[in-house]
Amino acid sequence: MDSKGFMQAFQNELTCSVCMNYFIDPVTIDCGHSFCRPCLYLCWEEDQTPKSCPECRGLSEKPDFQTNIVLKRLASLARQDAAKQTNSLETQICLIHKETKGLFCEVDKTLLCGPCSESPEHAAHSHSPIQWAAEEYREKLLKRMGSLWKMTQEMQNHLNLETHKTPSLENYVAIRKVMIKVQYQRIHLFLQEQEQLHLEALEEEAKETLQQLRESEFRMTRQKESLKEMYRELTEMCHKPDLELLQNLGNVLERTDLVQMQKPQPVNPELTSWPVTGILDMLNSFRVDNVLSQKTTIHNVSLSEDDTTMIYGDDHHGVSRELQGAESFVAWGAVAFTSGRHYWEVDVTHSSNWILGVCKDILTSNTVISIDSEEVFLLSSMKVSNHYILSTNSPPLIQYVQRPLGGIGVFLDYDNGIVSFYDVCRGSLIYTFFPSFFSSPLKPFLCLRSP
Repeated sequence: MDSKGFMQAFQNELTCSVCMNYFIDPVTIDCGHSFCRPCLYLCWEEDQTPKSCPECRGLSEKPDFQTNIVLKRLASLARQDAAKQTNSLETQICLIHKETKGLFCEVDKTLLCGPCSESPEHAAHSHSPIQWAAEEYREKLLKRMGSLWKMTQEMQNHLNLETHKTPSLENYVAIRKVMIKVQYQRIHLFLQEQEQLHLEALEEEAKETLQQLRESEFRMTRQKESLKEMYRELTEMCHKPDLELLQNLGNVLERTDLVQMQKPQPVNPELTSWPVTGILDMLNSFRVDNVLSQKTTIHNVSLSEDDTTMIYGDDHHGVSRELQGAESFVAWGAVAFTSGRHYWEVDVTHSSNWILGVCKDILTSNTVISIDSEEVFLLSSMKVSNHYILSTNSPPLIQYVQRPLGGIGVFLDYDNGIVSFYDVCRGSLIYTFFPSFFSSPLKPFLCLRSP
């Protein structure tokens, strides 16, 4: 093999088989083949899973790789050698001084010859050899690409979460329709018109909220494509010859910043808590006061990792405090109900994390409560970042309604097997556990948890 053939073979080994250009930020994957990191990422983005080699289709176990520093240096040298072959082009000759443009002005982002760099216009500026400047800016572009790709993956994760919200909300709306219909059937016949208006309002609001979710999905999808497009554009720029790369920088860095700033925010679905006409007047006819003692023993309260079991124990035996003065405690009802209809209210104005409802009397003697066990009917609130999650148990169900800001009403219809929760301030239904058969005495339950 002559020297020319040898150099050609050597250059081929420094060429990415995907883009057919000299490597930029080369990585070597499990099978031993090497590719530009951007080329590999884009290939894997299109192919999704499993991750396979673009050349031999061998599977890759890990998603990320370290830069092959030796290949990167060799590819840089080959790229610089190729750039020398183009130094005779007329576009690289200064029209004024008839000399080759060998310097790059850091301030004006322009190519200059030696005399131009010493002119008053550029003398105070910083200048660098073209090959050195091109490699420096190529590294800056690679760092910007890394940031873009990270944002692309984050946006994909947000998009996946946003996409899952739609069926969840649709299922919840279907369940809520049933709850509202059952609720209105317990009220007098003349409220049927109010029932229909309520359902129509929910349907209309649900359409708007679902539309917001779809629009959010669209914005995230569009943002992801914008990030990928900018990524591809920067990849193409990195493959351009040094002179063309520097001459075409333009406003690409500014546009990259603009794309990264446009980050869509996720939607937190929340339906309006429409009041149920006359419901509180009806419930107050079954009202019982002081179902929870005004004094309670302080407890250490914790939930298991899967939030299905509550564990509590006395902090100081025999020590009692006022109910509103405790930060973390459990309180039980003084009386267990075995029949009839009973309604009481609990003030949660000053608490963000709480659990309340009813459970069978036998559980009051234990220090462990299985939240998903039979005859345990609970409503809970948990603050996550700046958002409140309202949920019920058996089965676990997120409540896409406005968080109660004051009192919560609890209605127990023991004979018909019904437990319902109400937002007292708004006079609205939060949730109704569908009828079941109660076989044990039930006691009111309250747990306030420290943030």
